[in-house]
Amino acid sequence: MDYDYLVVGAGIIGMSIAYELMQRDSHLKIIILEKEEAVAMHASGRNSGVLHAGFYYTADSLKAKLTVDGNRLMKGFCKEHGIHVKETQKVVIAQDETELKSLYELKKRGDINGVETFIISQEQLNEIDDNIVTYKEALFSPTTASVNPKKVCYTLQKVLENLGVKFVFNHRFHKDDYDISYKYLINSAGLYADKIAHTFGVGLNYTMLPFKGIYLKSLDENCQLKINVYPVPNLNNPFLGVHFTITEDGSVKIGPTAIPALWRENYDGFKGFKIQEFFEIIYLEAKLFVLDSFNFRALALSEISNYRRTTFVNKAKQMLKVLKNNFKPMPAGIRAQLYDKIENKLEMDFIIKHTQGSTHVLNAVSPAFTCSFAFAKYVADEIEHNKEIK
Repeated sequence: MDYDYLVVGAGIIGMSIAYELMQRDSHLKIIILEKEEAVAMHASGRNSGVLHAGFYYTADSLKAKLTVDGNRLMKGFCKEHGIHVKETQKVVIAQDETELKSLYELKKRGDINGVETFIISQEQLNEIDDNIVTYKEALFSPTTASVNPKKVCYTLQKVLENLGVKFVFNHRFHKDDYDISYKYLINSAGLYADKIAHTFGVGLNYTMLPFKGIYLKSLDENCQLKINVYPVPNLNNPFLGVHFTITEDGSVKIGPTAIPALWRENYDGFKGFKIQEFFEIIYLEAKLFVLDSFNFRALALSEISNYRRTTFVNKAKQMLKVLKNNFKPMPAGIRAQLYDKIENKLEMDFIIKHTQGSTHVLNAVSPAFTCSFAFAKYVADEIEHNKEIK
């Protein structure tokens, strides 16, 4: 069969783009290739499930433009298909005067982005949950929520199949594979999106610099937080720091880390070890460490220390009055973080590139899950424009 679109990658981004295209034209023939045996085997099924509100991001970013609508559209999809959304809400807490200034910067960004947030006092925070500690004030986000990301992805797969979208699993994409005929390619391959883009001559200045995100689940019966708790992040990098998340089922976890990974799918031990990726990434990380590019050295040393559970937990303990050392590890995720080799920086925003007949989603990091349905609308508009100018 000749397909109108070939989508590479059956994660939330690839599937939501296919969903949006089918909403615009139900007669389209779309095929989704996935190298794994099922959907959401990587970041889409291993993320926190948090639906972010959208106050972290500068107003000129795609993240700022898409998060508010993404939050609303994801909640709408979940309601339509009977997927439970836990309205967890969130507070961002400060530890000192410097972080308090950053807290007000987040409030300012939220106001510009049209996100409902409130600065609250320690006393007001105590009324929400008296186990949380902040310095003078905190930022309260009422629209943050949690879902089960796998449930969302599995449901979206069924919806797409009912619309006539074909899934092919255990099938890697190769540009010179002529078994499938298609008019337009959408590359949403996550950790390998850069590799595929390079075969089309796109994004040659980019490479993936993977980071491992580890969570710990609390087994402490007394750790029954009423709200998500986040620290003030370092606004110069794309990570949010170790935080407390209430999951869709009501359990509490801390994390994630942002530990530099040693190969792209460095989830557990040496499983899936790829020696070429190992040497490529080790060389790049060593270079960044020696040159201390974008303060990579401090980031790497701080994050590597999180391999020690006591260090990891102690960071979380600073945020609560009482927290017992009763945790168990959860499956790790890998962040497909894009690095610009020319500009020598981590890309903070979503990155999308086009060629004649193809679109490449190169950087779809957090809050991409939250943004996915709004992001898909944006990408579909980009595709239509790309077709018009070619």
